Amino acid sequence: MRAVIGRRFGGIGDLSCEEVQSPTLEPGTIRISVHAAGVSFANLLFIAGQHQNRPSLPFIPGTEVAGVVTEIASNAGTELRIGDRVCAGLPSGGFAEEAIVDAANVFRIPASLGFAGATLFPTIYATAYAGLAWRANLRPGEYLLVHGAAGASGLAAVEIGRALGARVIATAGGERKVAAAIEHGAHHAIDYQRSDFREAVLEITEGRGADVVFDPVGGDVFDNSLRCIAPLGRILPIGFASGRIPQIPANIVLVKNLTVIGLYWGFYMAWGKTRADAALRGRVKTLFEELFALHGEGKLRAPVDATLPLEQFADALRRVERREVVGKIVLAP
Repeated sequence: MRAVIGRRFGGIGDLSCEEVQSPTLEPGTIRISVHAAGVSFANLLFIAGQHQNRPSLPFIPGTEVAGVVTEIASNAGTELRIGDRVCAGLPSGGFAEEAIVDAANVFRIPASLGFAGATLFPTIYATAYAGLAWRANLRPGEYLLVHGAAGASGLAAVEIGRALGARVIATAGGERKVAAAIEHGAHHAIDYQRSDFREAVLEITEGRGADVVFDPVGGDVFDNSLRCIAPLGRILPIGFASGRIPQIPANIVLVKNLTVIGLYWGFYMAWGKTRADAALRGRVKTLFEELFALHGEGKLRAPVDATLPLEQFADALRRVERREVVGKIVLAP
């Protein structure tokens, strides 16, 4: 099969597209013929060896795929059948023509959902929904501040926040990205290239601040969010696309009665040494049912900016690196 291979940690230029041996079906797993693989900022951290999910060498990047089930291990314990259209989340191995995935992390997709759009569900929509609904307990009428709102994670949070009944404030850079945030459900969109989002949020909320902050950016954005969050507010540090992991000032957390909420979606998908228990895995299954229902209602639009052949993986990753993508960019093996 063809796959994108990394033989050392480094940059995009250290990857190559090669013919490699197909992966072996392990107990409890499913083989998927990959029709689409999502590309994300997390992939850049992964290939640099800087992601919390650090692979052994050599590795194949890619944590979100969609395709067709072609083989099922005898002890997989799944209702899926060969030929089913599915999406799946995996710790690595997605940038390839075939992927082997833990059966518990493979989900049948509705007929109305294409393969490219389906790549947003295993980690992007799942993270946003778990973060906002499970962890932050976002309530109808609350103000939700979403940073990086034109990227895949940000747009997912905008759509889910709107679906949960929140009043969504989005920040993005440039007219195209601001327009995308509004198109996907934001009540207010702030162009951070033209104005101070902190002042704008306080003005929109009449001085109170946002109740919940969804932050995949980190750095200065996180720091300034603490200065426009409401008392008893909750902040979700989802990622650090800015390149700087913020240090949380305990005095602000104390005086505002804030809650800083961590969320690593890989825990719920049983990636790594720390594994979620059976009850949490059951919640994951229900979560995907709820996400697909929201998609069926037209509330989750699964925005795909572009689909490129697997051989153009470097172009796709560089578009993400340059922050040119609105929504998701996808590889088609």
